[in-house]
Amino acid sequence: MIFFDKDTLQFQLNTKSFSYVMQVRDGFLLHLYWGEKLSQGDHSYFFREQGRAAFSPRLEGCRGFILDDVPLEYPCWGRGDLRTPALEIENTDGSNIVDLRYVSHTVQAGKPGIPGLPAVYVENENECETLVIRLQDAYSKVTAELYYCVMADYDILTRYTRIINEGEGSVQIRRAMSASFDFDKAEFDILSNYGTHCRERQIERHALKHGRFILSSRRGASSHVHNPFMILTSPETSETAGDVFATVLVYSGNFVAEAAPGQFDSTRAMIGLNPEEFSWKLNPGEDFYTPEAVQTYSSTGLETMSHNFHTLFRTRLARGIYRDARRPVLLNSWEACYFGFDEERLKKIGTCCGDLGIELLVIDDGWFGKRDSDNCSLGDWVVDKRKLPNGIEGIYNHLKPLGIDLGIWFEPEMVSPDSDLYRNHPDWCLDIADIPRSEGRNQLILDLSRKEVCDYLYDSLAAVLGTGMIAYVKWDFNRNMTEVGNPNVPADQKREITHRYYLGLYSLLERLVTDFPKVLFESCSGGGGRFDAGLLYYMPQVWTSDNSDAIERLRIQHGTSLVYPLSAMSAHVSASPNHQTEHVTPFMTRFNVALTGSFGYELDPTQLSDEEKQLVLATGNTFKSYGEAVSKGTYYRLRDPHGGDHAAWCVVSEDRSLCIATFVLTHVRMYGRNERFCLRGLKPDAVYVDKNSGAEYRGDQLMNFGLHVPLALEFSSLQWILEEKA
Repeated sequence: MIFFDKDTLQFQLNTKSFSYVMQVRDGFLLHLYWGEKLSQGDHSYFFREQGRAAFSPRLEGCRGFILDDVPLEYPCWGRGDLRTPALEIENTDGSNIVDLRYVSHTVQAGKPGIPGLPAVYVENENECETLVIRLQDAYSKVTAELYYCVMADYDILTRYTRIINEGEGSVQIRRAMSASFDFDKAEFDILSNYGTHCRERQIERHALKHGRFILSSRRGASSHVHNPFMILTSPETSETAGDVFATVLVYSGNFVAEAAPGQFDSTRAMIGLNPEEFSWKLNPGEDFYTPEAVQTYSSTGLETMSHNFHTLFRTRLARGIYRDARRPVLLNSWEACYFGFDEERLKKIGTCCGDLGIELLVIDDGWFGKRDSDNCSLGDWVVDKRKLPNGIEGIYNHLKPLGIDLGIWFEPEMVSPDSDLYRNHPDWCLDIADIPRSEGRNQLILDLSRKEVCDYLYDSLAAVLGTGMIAYVKWDFNRNMTEVGNPNVPADQKREITHRYYLGLYSLLERLVTDFPKVLFESCSGGGGRFDAGLLYYMPQVWTSDNSDAIERLRIQHGTSLVYPLSAMSAHVSASPNHQTEHVTPFMTRFNVALTGSFGYELDPTQLSDEEKQLVLATGNTFKSYGEAVSKGTYYRLRDPHGGDHAAWCVVSEDRSLCIATFVLTHVRMYGRNERFCLRGLKPDAVYVDKNSGAEYRGDQLMNFGLHVPLALEFSSLQWILEEKA
């Protein structure tokens, strides 16, 4: 997987389908190639120095490289490369010159973890081989160790950087990217995502232009607005053809992903921590690790890229007993009750859930403190005996004979000014003295960079989880960061707080998932405001969006699926009319859209008609029968809801004996065309039987001619469950 030629000083990293090639020349680590797999050999001719100066100086007295025209693997600032650097350091003397040169390298079996940070893992050392290239600045003694973890069978290369201060004075890291890529061309399309609360991960695609294209967050979270991944494609790339170069950052805080065609029409792309809200003081002997970047290449379009990420994130990023298991059919109380519940109402809902085959009842916001609205009590994780006079135990004891587990909502990272916690520890929130503070949803953010805050949160949550009554936790985060400060932090370390916050959060989560391995944790941030690979390491599923409208979810889930697997997407059947949009949508369309890896209901079952109750029972049983196959299956995007009047997709089981295909009509046209759509991923020679109609089809028919779609009503849908004939 990793080959080094000592004569040419050339590194070749091979996965199952692609190669990544670097070479050391005159001490510089150069990037030569990233693309379809190459045979092992000498690729030195790939590098061509054209000597184009354009006011850019040469190194070493006009005899060395013109760095502004050289493909550097980890570019730095100050020595002639005037493009965006991957690393920028403020030295002890105030200068910001870094001149990294190759020192040595090692190759080892397996994949090391990253101290304090989430990362992709392996289950045995044969799954990965790791290259560590050591570069050093001879003047400042700043060293960068570049980690390349090759997971060949997954078609994945992961990257991160360890920066070490081996000098005698302190330095400031001003910019430290996890990965940088230099391409010798600029003819790319870029797939970007944009969004907001309740409209996350919409997709835009456009040609990359001169200048800097930037996706980023400095909101204190990966955010609803952008997501920490970047996809570059050839202009002709489709779902099933064309080149794709993609990278995902395993991180939940401020990030940047950017691509910039240069003056000679080469392109530099990179991803990592957002330098606009970051610096890090590095004292002598100290080190700093960047988050991990996960990259893949596909010569067969976006579909292969997605499948590579889906498989990796589902099986080698998510952890715990729920990683490979079907998730329980749940009902969340939020849209059923909001804050207006008590023990009797929850018991009635629980009894109804028992009749409908629901396996998990989740008590959402409002069970603690004096929480009748969002204006108080965050931080006081003690049961409100007005609402629950018998505590959580009263609900648990009612549900247990019905075969229903109990889940609960927390927002641990927040504190209400009207709370006992704040009255006792007003200094525990992020705050800058003498600056008027901002509140969002009547709440402040606790400073998780402080150990005592993380210890308090662990003790508070462990007191509830330690009862053994809680099977599921919904972990929310309902505002972005402002006034990020801590009066106890020195001025030259203030910009470390946001990153230290996430190190604290990851440490807290690691303690909780280790000590309570049977609890299913679901991440939430007003829905999809922190849907990222960093949190998937601790929580195998995410509430995809607070927008539960099935038609709105089509675009949200389509965009999410570019990178994240179905098992990570939590989706619920909500009430109709929908509480957010007031759309009136057929029950089966709401179910068909919600049939993902993690499934449930967001409604009041006591208010359903007898017909609707039968539909809940039937659809829940469908998920119980096929949910595991869906979460482990291969997902194919067949119609893009961004570009027309339809959405369509299918999920094919690992052994290709089962296919669940879905088509949704989003807009009715007069005299619409005869609609059909083709499936993908089936066995061409196999015969598949439609469970609903009994019709039989060969796999090649389904993939080349497809299925007729006799839909005429707006928001209607059809689903085919196709099983291979024995």
